[in-house]
Amino acid sequence: MALPSTFLERLRRILPEDRFEAALHGMTAPRATSFRVNPLRADAARVDQALDAAQIPFHRVDWLDGAGWIEPAWREALMALPAYADRWIYVQNLSSMLPPIALAPRPGERVLDLAAAPGSKTLQIAGMMRDGELAAVEAVKHRFMRLKRNLSEHGAEWVRTFLQDGTRVWKYRPEYFDRVLLDAPCSSEGRFHVDDPESFAYWSERKIAEMERKQRQLLFSAIQCLRPGGILVYSTCSLAPEENEAVVDRMLRRFGDALTTEALPFETPEMTEPLPAWGKRTFDPAVAAGRRVVPTERTEGFYLCVIRKRESTMGTKD
Repeated sequence: MALPSTFLERLRRILPEDRFEAALHGMTAPRATSFRVNPLRADAARVDQALDAAQIPFHRVDWLDGAGWIEPAWREALMALPAYADRWIYVQNLSSMLPPIALAPRPGERVLDLAAAPGSKTLQIAGMMRDGELAAVEAVKHRFMRLKRNLSEHGAEWVRTFLQDGTRVWKYRPEYFDRVLLDAPCSSEGRFHVDDPESFAYWSERKIAEMERKQRQLLFSAIQCLRPGGILVYSTCSLAPEENEAVVDRMLRRFGDALTTEALPFETPEMTEPLPAWGKRTFDPAVAAGRRVVPTERTEGFYLCVIRKRESTMGTKD
């Protein structure tokens, strides 16, 4: 089953010419399985020993200690390991690991994951913090239950979980958190793959517009939850500028000098710069600090941007 023609036409306009074919290959070729060590249950040395003992060849990435990937043929062997059953290993796409690294949470801080289910990034943040106050919010009940189960099974029972509409959290915790992650619900374009027709069966430009409205509301709440001086990471697994650059641009214009963007603390070969404009809309120059991750055989498509709150925003109306 082919990818939607309108999606491909848009993608050709979104990505640099030399990246389009690579992205197309990434959405058609078998995708590698990536994973990271769960530091709440084990360390990298123990996981390496388990992989070596099972004779599973793996490749490390240089931007996250304990993260790696294996060729598609080894996925079942990895997931059959006792180390996987014991939750030493967490299977997670490499792109999905980037937002918590950009957030850089520290022990003892107050941190909010505003759209947390199923908990992959929450767990990663918990492993980086070890202590402090970490709150995870999810609005959909069955996803919330999966989040709680995931946290418990992987050793992060101390994380506080809330079944709540993320757009309203700021009313209860205004300017309270040191760091906020908003990995927003999106059209999931970055996960499209021809071997999984369900991944793009419901895609449309109308859905992109619907997601953009939700993302704007959530990002407003995330900003209002953040203390002055704090750091926010906005991310999606969409490639659409409407869900990425346009959402950040709208908040930068809405809050003015109270917000600024910052460069990511890392670069990966799969990253490309964001667009300066889309359609008739020209974006604030600060949007250029974000990055789009191109789909490849190892990475899903992604977008992320680091935002710093320079001063209070509580005078801005909802």
